[in-house]
Amino acid sequence: MQVILLEKVKNLGNLGDVVAVAPGYGRNFLIPQRKAVPATQRNLEDFAARRAELEARQAEILAEAQARAERMEGTTVEVSRQAGEGGRLFGSVGTLDIAEALAAAGHPVDRSAVRLPEGALKSLGERSVEIQLHGDVVVTVTVNVVAA
Repeated sequence: MQVILLEKVKNLGNLGDVVAVAPGYGRNFLIPQRKAVPATQRNLEDFAARRAELEARQAEILAEAQARAERMEGTTVEVSRQAGEGGRLFGSVGTLDIAEALAAAGHPVDRSAVRLPEGALKSLGERSVEIQLHGDVVVTVTVNVVAA
């Protein structure tokens, strides 16, 4: 299936690229998320007419993400959990917990933006966690897991 990308998609292409993707990926993800449109002649013409508008919008989104990253840089959030001997948690700290802690600190993010390096955090201590605010903007925050 050929699609025209309406924004940059990681590992696929940039705004305006016509790429071949699996039909299910195109129909079930890219098109419903408004990240792409089918590459028909009419859509190619429409895209050519709207290209400047779409590029300006993407530049605006990128600038907003960079501004948010500057505000979030160096942020430390604390999450408390019950822990046993040796600092092992009863349970874990996942992306939702980190997103909620960031929102409480005044930096609301979607849980899908949180990138945990080794899955969930399962022990006490400080960890660096990446938050992907945009395809090109990643900020690192510190998550301190403490005993409740």
